Amino acid sequence: MERSILQLSKWLLCNVWLLFLLTACNSKPEASHKKHEKVIETVDVLGALPQYASDPANNPGNPQKIKLGRFLFFDPILSGNKDVSCATCHQPESNYAEFLETSIGVNGVGSGSKRRFREPNEIPFVKRNSQSVLNTAFNGIKNNETYDPESAPMFWDLRAKGLEQQALEPIKSFEEMRGSYYHKDKIIAEVLNRIQKIPAYTKLFSEAFTGEKNPVNELNLSKAIAAYERTLVATNTRFDQYMRGDKNALSVSEIDGMNTFLKAGCAKCHSGPMLSDYKLHTLGVPDTKNRKESDTGINNNYAFRTPTLRNLRYTSPYMHSGKFLTLDDVLMFYEDISGGKIINPKVKAEQMDSLVTHLDVNFKDISSIIEFLNTLNDDSFDKTMPVKVPSGLPVKGL
Repeated sequence: MERSILQLSKWLLCNVWLLFLLTACNSKPEASHKKHEKVIETVDVLGALPQYASDPANNPGNPQKIKLGRFLFFDPILSGNKDVSCATCHQPESNYAEFLETSIGVNGVGSGSKRRFREPNEIPFVKRNSQSVLNTAFNGIKNNETYDPESAPMFWDLRAKGLEQQALEPIKSFEEMRGSYYHKDKIIAEVLNRIQKIPAYTKLFSEAFTGEKNPVNELNLSKAIAAYERTLVATNTRFDQYMRGDKNALSVSEIDGMNTFLKAGCAKCHSGPMLSDYKLHTLGVPDTKNRKESDTGINNNYAFRTPTLRNLRYTSPYMHSGKFLTLDDVLMFYEDISGGKIINPKVKAEQMDSLVTHLDVNFKDISSIIEFLNTLNDDSFDKTMPVKVPSGLPVKGL
């Protein structure tokens, strides 16, 4: 009897164990172990620009205000040493950018690639590459969303919102326009004091801001420059024409390049009408050698804002440090990243943005992508400069 019970127990134990094995073998894997499929964006994540930029409610544009802003933009009266203007680093002939790795502001002389520091000199190079002012009126615009020009993200580190806030920051910057003679908190007052002594400017301010008792003030200074900058747009690229419905605006090979651009994952960051998500990303871009210190960005993690891809033909060199001279250089950099290489030795692997590490940029696709990028160029923007400025100083500066 006891032997029969023992045999039955063994039989039950074996069958329970067999049932466990069968259940384990037939069970489905956990969802967390499923392989994620690669998501490829469609052309719908891109977009055409509006024909004209929108004005913020508190700064509607008018011809008088734009005229004043144009004079101010080209007048070195705004700088501490009266030697550099906004247009020194944002030149009409260079797409309102500049052909330098990083700019030479105060105590510089010459234009473009020929610009150099005067001697003696204690002023450093500007910290980052000069971005184009062209189309900055559209910064932050997204597909199918209401656009707010007052909150438009500005600068490589997003430290300002709206063109009005952006306009005064270079004037306050030591190496850009302020120089050594004035404190950051005093330079705007000094500039306004100079302007108030110039009859032509006091008249222009009164015409631009009618009804105001004392129109020459800090707020109106920023509003006038911003109003002018909102006229600097290039909105009729062949890409825009294509996105607005003209399917003959792009060639077959250019459309192939656009599809390669999307397939490679470029549109994960370069999306919307400005082809930018206007977010900060850590890419491991090498530092400029124009500065001794490493540029770690506003959050000390080497993250910088995604730049627009519009009018790239005219805005070389590229990236926040200006380290890449050609679009081929930029795309080769992204190919290195997709292969696991980090170019900046100060950037750690865990800091790299996952969106960029999952790119699929191959050498064989680079020429095709560049062919698409060239459809984003529009040379029909306003390049006119005043013959002279009210201060009597050299237009654009020294």
